[in-house]
Amino acid sequence: MAEFHSKIKTIEWVDNYSKMVDQTVVPYEYKFVNITTGEDMFNAIRNMIVRGAPAIGIAGAHGVILFAQEGAKEISSREEFITWLLEKAEYMKTSRPTAVNLMWAVEKQEEIIKNSKSDINGIIAELKANAIKLENEDIEINKKIGDYGAEVVPKGATILTHCNAGALATVGYGTALGVVRSAYAKDNTIQVFADETRPRQQGARITTFELAMDGIPVTLITDGMCSYFMNKGMIDMVVVGADRIAANGDTANKIGTYTVAIAAKYHNIPFYIAAPLSTIDTSIKSGAEIPIEERSHEEVTHINGKRICAEGVNIINPGFDVTPHELIAGIITEKGILRPDYNKSIAEAFKK
Repeated sequence: MAEFHSKIKTIEWVDNYSKMVDQTVVPYEYKFVNITTGEDMFNAIRNMIVRGAPAIGIAGAHGVILFAQEGAKEISSREEFITWLLEKAEYMKTSRPTAVNLMWAVEKQEEIIKNSKSDINGIIAELKANAIKLENEDIEINKKIGDYGAEVVPKGATILTHCNAGALATVGYGTALGVVRSAYAKDNTIQVFADETRPRQQGARITTFELAMDGIPVTLITDGMCSYFMNKGMIDMVVVGADRIAANGDTANKIGTYTVAIAAKYHNIPFYIAAPLSTIDTSIKSGAEIPIEERSHEEVTHINGKRICAEGVNIINPGFDVTPHELIAGIITEKGILRPDYNKSIAEAFKK
């Protein structure tokens, strides 16, 4: 299959710091920031300088290294260092509670801390090597997701996506937009509809930015328009990412995803999730068990620092919703496309 080469790499470990795209300023600026302390990484994740479940996972792995480097300057006892660092790793997990990739990647680092036979400097070296390994694996996994997903994209399709599950949500290439990139590599007549994704407008700010950068045709619509275009026959399929998938296939993704899935079901349009196996949390049976992050009210009341509603209005701002597995045509992973019954297909995927 022809391979698409994206221009974007979102996050990488460099020497003794983490280098990442500052996604709070996209599309007005495309700039990198260097994160040099564990607490700064916690805040970068929390404040969405870095965002997207796979990218957050890598950021969490980097955060453990940053804390380790700080601890090595203050703690000489190996045992005390390990105890302290494991506490910091647990703290890093709390920066974004819904994205399971964060827990997954940090736990990979915790395994090294617990099992290493090295001294303090050796542990840090092992953590760095593991983070770089996870970075490289993420890109390869995304390309596999893209190739599997491209197989179900009709020729000349218009693909609707919600939020941003692209190169900027991963180390590079993307999950949902990885499917788009792989499909576009073999058929340059496909195009994307991106909804704006209130309240933080990741679709408008980030998805359109990276698709335009890569030369893939994209049309921006508001969140309330998807049913209109589906009814007009202008949408052929929906592909979105995921922040956590339960063992039965229920999927947490950016708020508004559930609404898109309902509309797609009504209009007989296939609705796909694109995500690595690391996003699947087999420890939870259904989406009812997924913790939903409640975010700042100001994200709803303000746009670009300006209030858009009356003072004193009540605000509720869940960052995610859960799409029931019954609405999902398939879950596109690096092991292939999983189909219902998801309890069975997910369990089988982890055995491959």
